[in-house]
Amino acid sequence: MILTKEEEARVARAVEVLERGGLVAFPTETVYGLGADADNEEAVGKVFAAKHRPTWHPLIVHLPSAESISWWADPVPELAGVLAEKFWPGPLTMVVPRAARCGAWVTGGQASVGLRCPSHRLGHALFEAFSGPRHRGVVGPSANSFGRISPTTAQHVIDDLGLKPFGQVDMVLDGGACTVGVESTIINLASPEPELLRFGAITREMLEEAIGRPVRNPTPKSPKVSGQLKSHYAPRTPVTLADADEIPELISKEPGTPCAVLAPREVLGKCPSNAVCRIEAPEKEPEYAASLYANLHALDAAGAERIFIARPPRGSAWAAVNDRLGRASAPRSPLK
Repeated sequence: MILTKEEEARVARAVEVLERGGLVAFPTETVYGLGADADNEEAVGKVFAAKHRPTWHPLIVHLPSAESISWWADPVPELAGVLAEKFWPGPLTMVVPRAARCGAWVTGGQASVGLRCPSHRLGHALFEAFSGPRHRGVVGPSANSFGRISPTTAQHVIDDLGLKPFGQVDMVLDGGACTVGVESTIINLASPEPELLRFGAITREMLEEAIGRPVRNPTPKSPKVSGQLKSHYAPRTPVTLADADEIPELISKEPGTPCAVLAPREVLGKCPSNAVCRIEAPEKEPEYAASLYANLHALDAAGAERIFIARPPRGSAWAAVNDRLGRASAPRSPLK
């Protein structure tokens, strides 16, 4: 992985921030993460405070390679090596039994920890530079206020959490727009049978093909992971998710109410004049996912009082997109 001298200098500065217990927002192929030294309890506490995130909500530890797994997992599940060889670096998080060095401040008190090795060149370079002989890891939940829209650009992070001295983040390592656009797939390997805990770009079918066995749905006894709350990834503006052909009529029932719309082009053309913001929904899933959070940010910033989104296609490839939209449009409920 070749970086320019300017990029090397920015990565080195980010390492210095992490080593002194600060917070670095870093790019991945999925979303921007809010990073801190996973071994530093005080630094990790700053992540929870900056996001207003409940401390029982576990964090993912980001690593530079599969060689670091044994430093964070004990025992290392056999399937972890199989999946790391197939999908790392990439948008897959594996939940494994945690090693003794992994503190409860990372895991939310659970006996398991999520491990991930992202593929974004700058983010990956940061983890490599920070790791060192003790294979240090970087915690990195999405760099946004808890429950709100995830960031896929550096500006999203700055607009939400802000930079010090007025904001929460010491440094944003700007790596451009994220290419995958939705959070990593999470598979549980800490239980007797593999479980799909969160939908992402790596589908259930891809996982099952890689390991040669079924990947079941979670149970009430499955580990807690990010993104499981009913209301999550949510704009501040109320969201209605509906079939595409219903969108124009739903907006017409809101006369005088400025509305923002994400829908196919033919639907946008049928919307009444109070649809003040109209964003065309991409037809293909990779493009839809990559632009999803950027579009939600734009809809939320449009000055509308209601957001209407045309429900995307069904199917395994669209599972992550539908999951995020379902949670973004869910009724708001108190955090538990």
